[in-house]
Amino acid sequence: MPRPIIATIFTDAIAHNIKRAHQASGAKVWATIKANAYGHGIEHIFKGLQGADGLAMLDFAEAQLVRDLGWDKPVLMLEGGFEVADYKLAERLNLTMVIHCIEQIEWLEQAALSQPLNVYLKVNSGMNRVGFAPDAYVSIYRRVRALACVGEITCMTHFANADLENGIVEPMRRFGTATAELMAENPNLPRSCSNSAATLAHPEAHFDWVRPGIMTYGGSPFGDKGAAECGLEAAMALDSEIIAVQHIQAGESVGYGSKFTAIEDMTIGVVACGYADGYPRHAATGTPVLVDGVRTRLVGRVSMDMLMVDLNPVPAAKVGSPVQLWGKDIAIDDVARASETIGYELMCALALRVPVRVV
Repeated sequence: MPRPIIATIFTDAIAHNIKRAHQASGAKVWATIKANAYGHGIEHIFKGLQGADGLAMLDFAEAQLVRDLGWDKPVLMLEGGFEVADYKLAERLNLTMVIHCIEQIEWLEQAALSQPLNVYLKVNSGMNRVGFAPDAYVSIYRRVRALACVGEITCMTHFANADLENGIVEPMRRFGTATAELMAENPNLPRSCSNSAATLAHPEAHFDWVRPGIMTYGGSPFGDKGAAECGLEAAMALDSEIIAVQHIQAGESVGYGSKFTAIEDMTIGVVACGYADGYPRHAATGTPVLVDGVRTRLVGRVSMDMLMVDLNPVPAAKVGSPVQLWGKDIAIDDVARASETIGYELMCALALRVPVRVV
């Protein structure tokens, strides 16, 4: 029989979370599907994406994939092109291109396109990764607007701290400064600023399009508020089984490095899941795990193929008992928090060797 571990992808949860983004913002929604849909698999979730107004990603192969799957609505390339040839491909696939640096404008000018591309022109509002400085933005906009190969231009930025109560005040000021002259000339100029956190918490930044990422998959963008509180549903579950049971005495240790020592007699369950499956090696003792529907904890160090759990709260558990590592009953954000990381990383780390079931 196959090893008893499986990831389940819930397409109805994807659809629900996109609907939640619409309800929260009243704007059009770019569902962000970069990194193979945050590890969920673009093909796996494609049915659930149908309520989105557009799909946002980084990889041109993924853009080709969604077109091949039949997506005929807008596709946004969040990092734009990386060479002149990318703009020819964008023309063929009818992609919307982010422009965040002078070189991309030059490549667009050199591409000699026969059809105009819609573009998103990015303001650096304080994250200082990519984008144009606010005081240069109007001149950059006018240069791009003058190109015959450019269709609609949307003004955009990205927030570094939208999960904080006042985290977008200064970025919004900078974005407003950058676009004020253009908005005075055209009050209907489209804008897009909101990631997941801003979509849920900052209506002043919703504008025309929002770009939810983690919330599309049922992860919370907030450190102090869970996904359920945000009205989101988990789109991935990782499940396994108990494959062995050990009874240890107080003073005995468990796993590599003897990182956990029992202070009382314990029953330990061994689970068929390890860091080679995508479970975080640095998950600490106490990380929540569900065994036979009962919440218990990880103990000891996670190894490549196995991890150990405390079965004292689940005395009836045995070989074959079901285990949920994360999913609808164990929030991935809780696992991530115990591992001093974020749910994004756990989703994206799901290993190829883990079978996937789509429901």
